[in-house]
Amino acid sequence: MTMKLGMPINYAGDFRETIENLRDFEAVGVRRVAVPEAYSFDAVSQLGYIAARTETMELQSAILPMYTRTPTNLAMTAAGMDYISGGRFILGIGASGPQVIEGFHGVKYDFPLGRAREHADICRQVWRRDKVEHRGRSYQVPLTEEDGGSGLGKSLKIINHPVRENIPMLLAAIGPKNVELAAELYEEFQPFLFHPEYVDEAFGPALAAGRAKRDSSLGELSIVAQASVLITEDADKAEAALNAVRHHSALYIGGMGARGKNFYNSLVQRYGYVDEAKLIQDLYLDGRKDEAAAAVPDELVRAMSLIGPRSFVQERVAAFRGADVGVILASPAAPTHAERVEDMRVLAEIIG
Repeated sequence: MTMKLGMPINYAGDFRETIENLRDFEAVGVRRVAVPEAYSFDAVSQLGYIAARTETMELQSAILPMYTRTPTNLAMTAAGMDYISGGRFILGIGASGPQVIEGFHGVKYDFPLGRAREHADICRQVWRRDKVEHRGRSYQVPLTEEDGGSGLGKSLKIINHPVRENIPMLLAAIGPKNVELAAELYEEFQPFLFHPEYVDEAFGPALAAGRAKRDSSLGELSIVAQASVLITEDADKAEAALNAVRHHSALYIGGMGARGKNFYNSLVQRYGYVDEAKLIQDLYLDGRKDEAAAAVPDELVRAMSLIGPRSFVQERVAAFRGADVGVILASPAAPTHAERVEDMRVLAEIIG
């Protein structure tokens, strides 16, 4: 599989400065930019600005929560982004979690798997310019009088002609059922805390089940994986960058969700780190965050990262490629812009 180099945008930074610098990354071979949303500024307005400031980069939403926009609104947004960017948009969606959906948006967090299936159907109807008709558990289009509507709604198709009738869709997924659905219905799926050597243990049965039902017109499923990158011979600099990965990983393994309902903790257990995952969570939820980070296995941290000498980074890229990763979203960890651009140039060269 052909591999692309991408990079995520940090929503906590100076956006205008980041976008000015983005041109430098585009020039050295970064082929995709992913903009997160979480419960920060919305991603779409930023992606629109980026579309005007770049020429060749793919533009990925990472990730738009399904609950906060209707499927037709997401389809319209994707078609609009694809239009202004000249066909460069990838619609990345996901379920997020009840902490954000119910806590920030005030929307009930229910049926995430079914909603992801319904979104794929409705979005593709819109992009084909079909009159949208969908009868699902979560969405009824048009909303009839029997569904609680006024009875005045009618089936409509999008007015404009989308640039593409098949805008690529990406599903953020780590749970087995969601991964299976991604392999069945989506062009791409984006896991988190990705360990390429354990892709079969963590995702193998789900990927196989989804691929068995996959329509061949969708093409091969591509995995989009995130990784920090620092290409250096300096052991101290590498260790500092790895330590940042440890703390970031501990936040998710230990602090996201609750005991017994933490998707990231379950994922790390599927990698084989059962006792370690439980210890990280106990320490983190007890407020001992530094100890939780120290408990993240060194092998896991290094496997998920592109940090170290060029020869080590080459080995890790080969491992990601062998796990069917089609896009590496690399977060450069060097302290200066010039060093970050150089690391991404070298990484683009390694990826080829």
